[in-house]
Amino acid sequence: MTRLSYFLSVSTVLFILSQFFMAYRTARIETPKYKVIQQYDDFEVRQYGSMILAQTEIKNNSFDKSSRSGFQTVAGYIFGGNDENKKIAMTAPVIMDLGEETKMSFVMPQEHSIESLPEPKSDQVELLKVAPKQYAVLTFHGYANDTKIAKYSKKLIKSIRGEGLKTRGNVQFMGYNAPWQVFGRKNEVAIEIIPEV
Repeated sequence: MTRLSYFLSVSTVLFILSQFFMAYRTARIETPKYKVIQQYDDFEVRQYGSMILAQTEIKNNSFDKSSRSGFQTVAGYIFGGNDENKKIAMTAPVIMDLGEETKMSFVMPQEHSIESLPEPKSDQVELLKVAPKQYAVLTFHGYANDTKIAKYSKKLIKSIRGEGLKTRGNVQFMGYNAPWQVFGRKNEVAIEIIPEV
């Protein structure tokens, strides 16, 4: 075995092990609890409880152009950029509200109330409490980009209309994985459903 082939073999094994480790870590990250209300062919309707978000506004509505800067802004808050210099556990998914005024949010761990969370040092980060809501959700895999998000958003809206459901607000993108996780990636697009009375 040449040095090059040995190096490639070792690198491949290390890469595969790192991917298994990433998948394991991702599976252990806290996610918001929800109940599936209805399962359709292409999507499902979920009932989410109340959530607390750390949120920042992004100047454009492109995932490709703004996801990194938005992530860094909110991540700064949970990594100690607050008035207590306190680290807050990362959760999943990272949420992007894809309207004209795009917003990126991290869901705060359930152990926190809005009163117990430290205040952000950055005026670009806002803490807010979101009421319980129902969402229609479509899951897709691989790396996300503007083209894929637009494709699956269009598919979700078409499927929702086909079922006669009413919606409000913008489509939201939900990403569950770190950028360096290659395998087992999970993404979702979602939109709020107006429950039937």
